[in-house]
Amino acid sequence: MNINIIAAVAENNAIGFENKLLYWLPDDLKRFKALTTGHTIIMGRKTFESLPKGALPNRRNIVLSRNITALPGCEVFPSLSAALERCGEEEEVYITGGSTVYAEAITIASRLCLTEIHDTPASADAFFPDYSAWREVWREEHYKDEKHSQNFSFVDYERA
Repeated sequence: MNINIIAAVAENNAIGFENKLLYWLPDDLKRFKALTTGHTIIMGRKTFESLPKGALPNRRNIVLSRNITALPGCEVFPSLSAALERCGEEEEVYITGGSTVYAEAITIASRLCLTEIHDTPASADAFFPDYSAWREVWREEHYKDEKHSQNFSFVDYERA
């Protein structure tokens, strides 16, 4: 199984504030959809609750929660390890947040698919773990325009 982490990360590793994304970048959302469609996504309960319409279509949605046993369109497991045990050998898994799940998954992931936003937000309460030891393997620059308020880069990393 391939374990990937996908996130949008500010220059200070900030990823969220009050259970919301820090930036609205349509191209980032398109990349997220393109990479995860047809695959398995694993997220924490708070990340799931932040989704405007619940389970994401055309993906196997797995939510990690010790308290909730059922969510429409999702499988629920009490831990990341329990969820991964139920994933097949050929499965492409994307960890989609939040910060606690990222911190646990970064020790076992083989690839990071990040959108690095060239900005530091005024407020943040959720952060991505340090990934400075990872090796960059691909980068694509994007510049602010009428739909994007920030410059950003799509960057893929592999374990060094």
